[in-house]
Amino acid sequence: MQSSLIREAALAAALGAVAALGQAPWGLWFVSFAGFAALIWRVTVSGRPTWAAWFGGAGYFALALSWIIEPFLIDAETYAWMAPFALVLLAFGLALFWAAAGYATTRTRHPALTFALALTLAELARGYVLTGFPWATPGHIWIGTPVDQAAAYIGPTGLTLLTLLAASLPVASRRLGTIAGISLLAGVAGGGQWRLSTPLPPDLPTTLRLVQPNAEQHLKWDASRARTYLDRQLKMTAKAPVADLTIWPETAIPYLFEDYPEVAALITDASGGRPVAVGIQRVEGQRFWNAMRVVQGQGAISQTYDKHHLVPFGEYIPFGDLAQDWFGLTAFAARSGNSYSAGQGAAVLDLGVLGKVLPLICYEAVFPQDLRSAPERADWILQVTNDAWFGVWSGPFQHAAQAQLRATEQGLPLIRVANTGVTEVIDAHGRVRAALPFGTIGALDTTLPAALPPTLYARWGEAPVLVLLAGLVLVTFRRKPRPVA
Repeated sequence: MQSSLIREAALAAALGAVAALGQAPWGLWFVSFAGFAALIWRVTVSGRPTWAAWFGGAGYFALALSWIIEPFLIDAETYAWMAPFALVLLAFGLALFWAAAGYATTRTRHPALTFALALTLAELARGYVLTGFPWATPGHIWIGTPVDQAAAYIGPTGLTLLTLLAASLPVASRRLGTIAGISLLAGVAGGGQWRLSTPLPPDLPTTLRLVQPNAEQHLKWDASRARTYLDRQLKMTAKAPVADLTIWPETAIPYLFEDYPEVAALITDASGGRPVAVGIQRVEGQRFWNAMRVVQGQGAISQTYDKHHLVPFGEYIPFGDLAQDWFGLTAFAARSGNSYSAGQGAAVLDLGVLGKVLPLICYEAVFPQDLRSAPERADWILQVTNDAWFGVWSGPFQHAAQAQLRATEQGLPLIRVANTGVTEVIDAHGRVRAALPFGTIGALDTTLPAALPPTLYARWGEAPVLVLLAGLVLVTFRRKPRPVA
């Protein structure tokens, strides 16, 4: 009994890992799709579907999110021992959503379709529960293929539903289901190819310079290196001809403008007074924010955006301020300067002739709901990030892929500026126009791609897919008939 349970768990975990191979940087969507179909089959024929789904999800997340060990290796002597625990706990923790979907198959007469629908709902919930973490959802396997153009209409949840539904059909009915699943994907791919073939509006005459300083994470906050990293970015900013807007990545410099106001003047001296968007920390009293500030003229700060979707346990400790109120513990309190404070929410900055921009800092780009919560539609999206935390294996590339999907969903160009990479220009179809080599020092000059009219997803969000899901659930989620005595 125990050995069969171990074999079943190992098989499910292996199939989950195969399904993860569609994620960046591997991009083996055809292998991934087969893996999802095989995992759905395994869950439906298993006598323990909840168990099979849980281990299948654990295998999936263990591979897809293997980059999670990288932050613990920055200071390996102190933190490396935590890395395997972090990966195992994260993989099995996120897989609980999949386990819930596996349990749903015991309540219906159509287990394959039920698992596909339940897993879609579980993945949607994963993007919101406990502030959410919608990284490496099944629908992400299509990023960079014509299928991803469907996100302009049905969003990331729709892509996940499409993936799992198409993978479940061959399990539900081998011959007809296979034909139906392949036809569904082929039809969506054909529609996506047609959308990609439609020309985009001409680029705007605005020139941008994307600065990639490639600061080593383990030395980034070393006081002796601070001026080196600042001078590196000043030099690239000053290179003639100066751009209309120069952009530096998240926490590009370890100085505070509040303590060193002369730094802002140094930056605008390099840009000839033209605006520079700088990722920087800012402080008021004892509170700190992870911010992006626009400086221009003689160092004047014209715009400020504070990151509002913070990383739990990375940028803040949940209930840290309450711990100070209730127990007098200040070690975790944002108000005492021991973690970041959250900004007020999504914002659109008016940069005048440069248009209206929706700023995102780091992993805010993985939350489609954050973009939809903006107070108005922007002309373009700007993501500044420091992906050196994610290593060089898979994390930075998965992060960048999700930024591509945000551009497709919204029909807006997205400019991505990263410390070590991936720094790139993404058009309103979600296609990469230009990029800097990963892990290098450099600056990329570009024009600003134009926006498309608001997409269906930009206007309606998840609502159309939720209506479709509700209809499918009503048809599929019918209890098994009770046996006749």
